[in-house]
Amino acid sequence: MTRTPATATVQIDNERVRVTEWRFAPGTETGWHVHPVDYVVVPMTTGELVLETVEGAVTNELTAGVSYTRIAGSEHNVLNAADTEFVFVEIELKPAEL
Repeated sequence: MTRTPATATVQIDNERVRVTEWRFAPGTETGWHVHPVDYVVVPMTTGELVLETVEGAVTNELTAGVSYTRIAGSEHNVLNAADTEFVFVEIELKPAEL
């Protein structure tokens, strides 16, 4: 099944971080992807998102302002199966150049 992509707006992209606002209208998704770097997610709204992984789908309850982090290599698709928009900010941490 093909779903509509969520809207990604890059706010900052420099040598240290990439900050992207993700807006998920009902039924939209990120598409399958692997995170090449560690990252932090800051939910801007409260609600549920479905995380599709190779092990199956899991529904995650997220709370506005309650951040979480994941390590590089995370592979998944994020889907908004709810009836309302969901928004989060993703902060990707790029490796420091020495």
